[in-house]
Amino acid sequence: MNRTHLAIAAAVALLVLPFAPVPDFWITQLNYIGLFSLVVLGLVLLTGVGGLTSFGQAAFAGIGAYATAYVSTTLALSPWLGLVVGLALTLVLALAIGAMTLRMSGHYLPLATICWCLALYYLVGNLEALGKYDGLLGLPALQIGDFSFQSERRIYLLIWLAALLAAVAITRLLDSRPGRIMRAMNAHRGGGATMPEAMGASTFRYKLVMFVIAALLASLSGWLYAHMQRSVNPSPFGIKFGIEYLFMAVLGGIATVGGAFTGAALVKLAEDQLKVWLPMIFGGSGNYEIIVFGVVLVLVLRFAPDGLWPLIARWLPAPRQRAVDENVPPLSSRRHPQAGAALLDVRAIRKQFGGLVAVNDISFKISAGDIVGLIGPNGAGKSTTFNLISGVLPLTGGEVELLGLRVDGHSSREIARAGLSRTFQHVKLVPDMTVLENVALGTYLRTRTGTVRAMLGLNAAEEAQARAEALRQLRRIGLAEQAHELAGNLALGPQRLVEIARALASDPSLLLLDEPAAGLRHKEKEALAEVLRQLKAEGLSLLLVEHDMDFVMKLTDRIVVMEFGRWLMEGTPAEVQASPAVRAAYLGADE
Repeated sequence: MNRTHLAIAAAVALLVLPFAPVPDFWITQLNYIGLFSLVVLGLVLLTGVGGLTSFGQAAFAGIGAYATAYVSTTLALSPWLGLVVGLALTLVLALAIGAMTLRMSGHYLPLATICWCLALYYLVGNLEALGKYDGLLGLPALQIGDFSFQSERRIYLLIWLAALLAAVAITRLLDSRPGRIMRAMNAHRGGGATMPEAMGASTFRYKLVMFVIAALLASLSGWLYAHMQRSVNPSPFGIKFGIEYLFMAVLGGIATVGGAFTGAALVKLAEDQLKVWLPMIFGGSGNYEIIVFGVVLVLVLRFAPDGLWPLIARWLPAPRQRAVDENVPPLSSRRHPQAGAALLDVRAIRKQFGGLVAVNDISFKISAGDIVGLIGPNGAGKSTTFNLISGVLPLTGGEVELLGLRVDGHSSREIARAGLSRTFQHVKLVPDMTVLENVALGTYLRTRTGTVRAMLGLNAAEEAQARAEALRQLRRIGLAEQAHELAGNLALGPQRLVEIARALASDPSLLLLDEPAAGLRHKEKEALAEVLRQLKAEGLSLLLVEHDMDFVMKLTDRIVVMEFGRWLMEGTPAEVQASPAVRAAYLGADE
């Protein structure tokens, strides 16, 4: 039995449990665990995967709860309409709050989530229409036709059906085109926004998508909670519960779907027991469980920073690797220019950082089919020039033309759409994704599946094409055998090759390689050079920055030399080697 079969068996067991002769107390506890898990699943996506810390998910649960309470009591309308109203309000508020706060970084975003959680808590607690601090009472039970979900055993089915479907949807999302971008955005796991933007994705858009999904899951939990309790008041939707939800996520496993259920179950069950035992031990009443949770959190962060679920998962069967069907129709390809046609025209580009001129009016051209080297001593401005051409940095002056189109002033994702792809001076792979998944990131612009289709599982055909393309590019560079290895387990040389494969998966007209041979051993450099010669033979155009002169001289057609941000010379490898100016730049004096 593999892990998928175990998950299905566990889900079936949960759904049939209320029909078994188990104590009502068990059902009550499981109802709360299911409700908490819905909120924590959103935090797994938002915080664990996206790296965006939020203390405000309890507020979104409050929106769902209060919306249905007002609709079904004050307006005497259907609770199902209350669900629609709650989700709609949550969507609007999440979009507005996300647009204002998600561009913040560091500690500002968590502080912002605390602020709007407190603001919403005190707002609903002071509105007469929402019953102020007493809340709203007498909510009707949920009903489908003549079937009522009034009893806890019946609403249990709704709660756990929602939680399990949400888990399936999040799992599908993370294993998809948008999910790979989301996993690559986390600065601690994937290196931040630079690489996904270079693949053509809008990282802000995906931050907003994750924020909205997490908010909607919390709102759904609040709706179910309101009709299970048959009343609402502000206390379950304040900052205390916002902190508890985040604690559940961290304890269970902040970046894992299984961790959401693990954390919710452990915190709920432990909290109930601690409330009984700790007052007996200390001889008085008080919130002693908060002290215990604080100590536990410190220990988990110290000894199990990824949470408890990864420790549990070690004892489970390994997940089965999906086979790659290479017989599926290939992804669409762009039209590439004919050999010798104008490809890149860099005209007097300039970059200033305050009073420092890092790149000073550099100009050069690349034709289709060329391999051009960009060399110079340390600090010459080579990588800055790369970042200017690819849109990672804005130009202070000058123009860049790609395939006849002006691309200066455009973002890196727009330049990627025009046909440019690149690697990075410091390797930017997602270490906890497989090599195949990392390369599949490169197919982003050649595929179309959105978030909703991915969560509904309607992307199977396109996903098979993306995986087949990724495997084809890995075979092209000689790493097909490592396709299912975690990228973080590879040595530096293979990692640089994986970056090249990812860039090739975007089907570029021009490939920029930033120090591809840096840190490689002799044999690895030979393997890389062979791959690049093969790419040139296939008609691909390359621009590379490199310090290894022997590597550059044997590989390139022309070389552009920079010194202190200025253009020094341009010529064939032989001309550059013979130049006294180049020798002076590298050696400090003319020979």
